[in-house]
Amino acid sequence: MATVLKKESLYQLLFIACVAVPYFNIYEATFGIWTLTALITISNKYSLTIAKYIACFAAIFVIALVVGAFEDVKPYDFMRDVAYLVKPILGLLIGYQLCKDYIKNPLIILANAGIILGLVHLLLVGYSLGTKSIQNMHQLRENSGYFSDFEVYSVIILFFHRQLGLNISRKKIIIGSTILALSTIFYLSRTNFIQFGILFMALKGYFVINRRSVIVLSSTFLFMIVGYSIIYSYNPNIHASGIEAFLFKIKNAPIEPFKTHVSRENSNDFNDNYRSYENIYTVRQVTGKGPKAVLVGEGMGSSIDLKKKVWLQTSFMRYIPFLHNGFMTIFLKSGLLGVIILIYSISLLFKNKRSDNPTIQNINYMLVGTGIFLIISYWVFMGLYFTVDSKSIIIGFLIRYRENLVRAENKITS
Repeated sequence: MATVLKKESLYQLLFIACVAVPYFNIYEATFGIWTLTALITISNKYSLTIAKYIACFAAIFVIALVVGAFEDVKPYDFMRDVAYLVKPILGLLIGYQLCKDYIKNPLIILANAGIILGLVHLLLVGYSLGTKSIQNMHQLRENSGYFSDFEVYSVIILFFHRQLGLNISRKKIIIGSTILALSTIFYLSRTNFIQFGILFMALKGYFVINRRSVIVLSSTFLFMIVGYSIIYSYNPNIHASGIEAFLFKIKNAPIEPFKTHVSRENSNDFNDNYRSYENIYTVRQVTGKGPKAVLVGEGMGSSIDLKKKVWLQTSFMRYIPFLHNGFMTIFLKSGLLGVIILIYSISLLFKNKRSDNPTIQNINYMLVGTGIFLIISYWVFMGLYFTVDSKSIIIGFLIRYRENLVRAENKITS
């Protein structure tokens, strides 16, 4: 028993370390800790479900590896892409391997890790507001953090603790939910609000097609259209601060990643629609290199020429190896074949066997919600390939937890 408790504590510490390290935005550290954790927790057996999911990212990786091996690229650029493209595989393995069947309430680990991250974020927000001249939301986000998909999962788990079979005290639910809700709000991230809405509706069962879900989804869609129309009519100022700046981000959200023409000379057009600019030049460059590049991409070490230097996080760059759009990034590295495999990987999250066990079924709902959100996440923030993202760990964890519950149920009924 003591050995089991020691292992459980070790796995919890490893889990927290793996989800916390990406927030430092030092990918070398993330890659090192994730690789070490994946190796020391390696399992003897893996299910067909997780094997199929990992195989999708392995196939994308192999295509880029083989194509890049025949291209004239710098060794550093080649190895950098190897480390980046292996990230979803490492995350899935870590999540799957850390969720052991003898851990009584694995989802509490996710909730606790999120509360710790949320508390740290609120301390950063307080420190930034108290010691720095924060004039607008852009400065606040720059100093305290841009987003946290992990915290959204944690607050969802607390909100639906009964449906997920978690025995948590009311006091912890209130304190944890308050910390996570405030932290999520202070990120002022459009995608996090969308993520919360999608996961909330998923766990309510609204993505199961029936009369009730059609009414709810239709009403939600109508509400969004009306709300967006009001914001669009209000026409928030691009240079505003505070709430108005956030409203401008909402107004620009449906346009920003889908424009087919962006002017390099018009600074407002360029800055507001930069994601579209990346997409436009990726399509032009890859298609301009012929059918082979369109089919299998340009491989490891490839990059997109933006035709001008752009400030990206820490420096001005003209040639970028990865884009905001995950689909376009894979199109660059592994072509249409890679994009098709990536889309197929998302579809796997919808293929869950229905269960009469409410906990298992609600985990299925969470995976379905994750799949829907990934479509958006890949389009605006690279999805599972984003270097400061840990959703792949959560997915691997949820898949393994569902399998543990199914096995335990089968033992009882056999």
